[in-house]
Amino acid sequence: MIPVMTQEALKIAIDEGQNADSSLGSEGRGVGYITLTRGEIHNAFDDQLIADLTSAFQAMQNNDDVEVVVLKAEGKSFSAGADLNWMRRMADYSWDENFQDSQALAKLMNTIYSLNKPTVCVVQGAAFGGGVGLVACCDMVVASERASFCLSEVKLGLIPAVISPYVVKAIGERQAQRYFLTAERFKAKQAQEYGLVHEVVAEDQLENKTSEIISTLLTNGPQAVMAAKDLIRAVEGKVIDQVLMDETAKRIADIRASEQGKEGLNAFLEKRPADWSLG
Repeated sequence: MIPVMTQEALKIAIDEGQNADSSLGSEGRGVGYITLTRGEIHNAFDDQLIADLTSAFQAMQNNDDVEVVVLKAEGKSFSAGADLNWMRRMADYSWDENFQDSQALAKLMNTIYSLNKPTVCVVQGAAFGGGVGLVACCDMVVASERASFCLSEVKLGLIPAVISPYVVKAIGERQAQRYFLTAERFKAKQAQEYGLVHEVVAEDQLENKTSEIISTLLTNGPQAVMAAKDLIRAVEGKVIDQVLMDETAKRIADIRASEQGKEGLNAFLEKRPADWSLG
């Protein structure tokens, strides 16, 4: 594990994993780890942490050796949402200052959601407010049995506006109608039922389950994984018409004609691991 950057509230590291020395040009099977490290204040975030997180995910996006990105946290809580000192400052903001501040959070959420690499979120404890937004923006979520979730904004006279597109996508309109309005706390098993969380395990099994998901991702074609993620965005909510049919046909033709696509099919037919596989 190579530490890339350590700040007051954030730690970034890359596990280089296995280098794939192949003609397909895959330079590495690295896993990038972004860890929230302000456990003493429940990993609450402010404008500086928002900027640092955005930069960290952008760096992972631009690093060709990183194939999977993991977001996790240290301490009792995953994230308590907004930091108290930040909220005190916000109380005196003008409308324009509030708008600019909120745009920074919106950029962070969209950066995570739009990353072209698979993202895995590990939730070991409570996630409140914007912390739920971080969870909802990731592709796969593993949570501890003791994790809990709360869209707490209305308790403060606010609304979960910036995170709402991602949370509603994850839990659906019906559950949002309840939890946006009541700010009730719900447990990990409920979050799994609602679609926010994929796996719920004992806390001492979080690392093993996360490693299992990462290993599964790394056995798949790197370009195909990114293309599959982009495919979901391209077809979700679209009318199934000739335009969409042509678009999906074009996408599979592109993949089949690619070097990795040909290698994957040949490896399957020849009953051998593909060049990118970790075995």
